[in-house]
Parts: sequence; structure tokens; C-alpha cells
Amino acid sequence: MAGKLYGIGLGPGDSELITLKALRILRAAPVVAYPAPDTGESFARQIAAPFLSDEQKEIPIIVPMRVERFPAQKIYDQAAHAISEHLKHDRDVVVLCEGDPFFYGSFMYLYERLADEFDCEIVPGVSSMMAGAAVLGRPLAARNDVLTVIPAPLPDEDIKTQIEKSDAIAIIKVGRHFERVAKLIEDMGLTDQAGYLERISLPEQKVYPLADMPAKKAPYFSLILIYKGAEDWVETLPLPNPQV
Repeated sequence: MAGKLYGIGLGPGDSELITLKALRILRAAPVVAYPAPDTGESFARQIAAPFLSDEQKEIPIIVPMRVERFPAQKIYDQAAHAISEHLKHDRDVVVLCEGDPFFYGSFMYLYERLADEFDCEIVPGVSSMMAGAAVLGRPLAARNDVLTVIPAPLPDEDIKTQIEKSDAIAIIKVGRHFERVAKLIEDMGLTDQAGYLERISLPEQKVYPLADMPAKKAPYFSLILIYKGAEDWVETLPLPNPQV
């Protein structure tokens, strides 16, 4: 007998956006693993904290939050080994995943190390794009619109190319790239069609039309949504309001 590995999506931050299935599995699991920075608290654990118990064994997976490269393969190798020891002894392990496990999530690196040996199940979560569109009050895409997801660390030319050929755009991982990306959007004449969002669904959430964004820096948990398709949704962008 062996335990089962679960990768459960927690959504963008609000604990109430955890699905009923993810909550049921989380509460029943004897072991809970989650990514954590080398300084500060784990955001994934913060989301799940209301539902954790003292009886559950916790495995923090320490991932340095730095610009320079770090030995990621070694970190995931070590985490997979620690998790496998519990699975081998018939203990289910839940891995907490911000957003969705398979949407730019680190869980996929554990999955590729463990799925061949152990039974695994993925429980999808609410992605930041979906939560962002809901908060912005403007659908992501409609009819035959092409929706493109663009990581902000990409070079300007790559971002520009993807924006030019898309009707709806979600730029994620904005963070320290905000000023550069905002300038690129301005040069393309799309600022008035863009919305800026940070810390979606949390008490400190902020939502602005991109043109009214007061700061030149953005936190890691921020994104920009652009719509330039056929639907007339631009006018629904909210007025500046840091507490939505």
C-alpha cells in the first residue's frame, strides 16, 4: 500500500475561493506540503491556514525568492524525496498550490518526479486571470476572441508580438517589470484598454485602470488585463479604488 499525492489549487488568496473538493481533501490529509520563501511566510499556507490542524505533519518546500538563479532541481529533488517517504508509508500528502497546480505552478515539478511511482490527483483551482476578470468587472474574452497569457519577464519584442496578434491579453508575473511593461503598452496605444490588479481577492487588493495606476512599482502578485476585441467592455473599467 502507498499513500496518494494530491496537488490542490487554492485560488488567488481568499480562503473562500478554495473548492469544496480541495477543502475535503485538505482536511483529511495527514501530511501537507507547500512552497515557502527563505524569508517570511508561505502564501500558500496562509490561504489554507483556517483549515489546517495541529495533527497534520507539515513539509515546507523552501524556494529562495531571488532574481539570480538557484539550484531549483536540487530543491525539488529533496522535496520529492521527503514527500515520497510519507507516501511509501501509506500516508496521503497534499501539496498546496497558489492558483491552479498546472497553471505556472511549481507543483508540476513534484508531479513529474512522483507520478510514475505513486497515485496522484490534481484538483484545479481558481486562477488569478479568472479572479481578476471578476474583480475588474469585464469578461476576459468572448465569441471568437483569442486570449493570450504573457509572462512579464519576456523581452519587449516578444510581448509586443503576442499583444499584436491577440484580442484579449493577461500579462502575469508583472512585479518588478511593471514600469517597462506599462511603457510598452502605452507605446502601443493600449493603456486605456488595460486594467491593473494586485493581490486579487485579499483585503489589500487594488484595482485601477492602467492609466491611473499611481505607483511605478508593483508587487509580485499583480497582473494586467488588456482587451482589444470586438466587444465594448472598456468603459466598464472601475474608477481608481485601492480597496475594492
